[in-house]
Amino acid sequence: MADQLLILDFGSQYTQLIARRVRELNVYCEIHPFDKIPTLGPNVRGVILSGSPCSVRQPDAPRPDLSALLGRLPVLGVCYGAQLLAHEHGGEVAPALTREYGRARLDTVDAADPLLDGISPGSVVWMSHGDTITRAPEGFRPIAGTEAVAVAAYRVDGQATWGIQFHPEVTHSEDGKTLLANFVYTICGCAPDWTPAHFVTQTVDELRAKIGADTVLLGLSGGVDSSVAALLLHRAIGARLRCIFVDNGLLRHDEFGGVLHSYQDVGLNVTGVDARAEFYGALTGLTDPEAKRKAIGRTFIEVFDREAHKVGADAKWLAQGTIYPDVIESVSVNGPSVTIKSHHNVGGLPERMHLKIVEPLRALFKDEVRRVGAELGLPPLILHRHPFPGPGLGIRILGEVTPEKVAILQQADRIFIDHLRRHDLYQQVWQAGAVLLPVQTVGVMGDERTYERVVALRAVTSVDGMTADWAHLPYTFLADVSNAIINQVKGVNRVVYDISSKPPATIEWE
Repeated sequence: MADQLLILDFGSQYTQLIARRVRELNVYCEIHPFDKIPTLGPNVRGVILSGSPCSVRQPDAPRPDLSALLGRLPVLGVCYGAQLLAHEHGGEVAPALTREYGRARLDTVDAADPLLDGISPGSVVWMSHGDTITRAPEGFRPIAGTEAVAVAAYRVDGQATWGIQFHPEVTHSEDGKTLLANFVYTICGCAPDWTPAHFVTQTVDELRAKIGADTVLLGLSGGVDSSVAALLLHRAIGARLRCIFVDNGLLRHDEFGGVLHSYQDVGLNVTGVDARAEFYGALTGLTDPEAKRKAIGRTFIEVFDREAHKVGADAKWLAQGTIYPDVIESVSVNGPSVTIKSHHNVGGLPERMHLKIVEPLRALFKDEVRRVGAELGLPPLILHRHPFPGPGLGIRILGEVTPEKVAILQQADRIFIDHLRRHDLYQQVWQAGAVLLPVQTVGVMGDERTYERVVALRAVTSVDGMTADWAHLPYTFLADVSNAIINQVKGVNRVVYDISSKPPATIEWE
């Protein structure tokens, strides 16, 4: 069983980032709410306490009982976690005279402390706190400070407990990875054996034991998550995995045939279903984004259910491409997020079809899914493609969806993506696509007046899609794309580029 770290989440926006940084060190870790501390197995080597939007001075601030952890396992408190430990042991936490947000420099460093090995005075760290530890408790020995914060880091005498008021998990902290490596490897004694190959071997064994001789159904989307889940299951149970790939008429240009062949080339037992007419019929007359999403989701369930029944009674399981951020969100400290937009999955199918759920990727972040996919030999066409929304082009056509509009958008999107690849820009952006706007504008073509459609191009840089910045593509490139779309796509006479970041905008327009 692999070594593991436990991260207790107090609601920080950086908690997932802590987990990802630990995983990058090839050590497995899990996030749990502060008030739901799991039973500690023998493979748990240490605990990290996250930051929080709360102040330890608030009457309702989260204060879990950590007595079972302190002194038994190495503990690292980050920001709120550090302040909580100090506050609970008689120290003083007060509003900072100078609120520290952003970069700061360590001007004192105890280089002999194992947490700070390899970190020197002058190292830049990232601060994000309004409170600060103004008096450390007895036995809490300061080991680093900045000009504004005397106790930027401390060590508790007599036990393997540390606290830091900065965030080593963000890239702005120059030696953040070094500090985390010191804690994970040197202090906790973890072995770096959380690798894609280890995950594949362990997961395949678990899937075989769990599924037995049953058949599993999986709805392929053409995306990396469902594809990697399929390859894991295929390695575990072979042809007893029955995949269904539905053409909803809202895919990218020529995607259905190309992806279907890629699946068959890697040996998947996959059935392709042309259901374009059903989806277009369900979308007729709908203009509201949520109504369109629900119609697409409902139709998918109907089509999938019909095709699944052709498999027979041997199917006992439904596989889903759920990944770790989805799991974390379902048990978040702050409860379910406000619905910005509904997400397209196979919701409703397990109950309707009386199937059990299997989720091979529920322990992985998105970047880990891609590394596992590479280990499994997933074709580059799928492995490195940009994320694509479940409802497809249905939410990139503002207003009613019709086959004519889909054809226009598919052509424009193809030209945009082809140009990104041709100019070696595709891998520099996280997601890109075209949007068909519900407006027409006046233009001039061949000395004749036109009144045709507008296409908006959207390209963003991001790590996980939670936040995103618009991609600063070269002007000459955008000019070439605009010219190609207007010349080659009949019915379009204007192209615009979206320069909105997330937040406040979302990546998709609907």
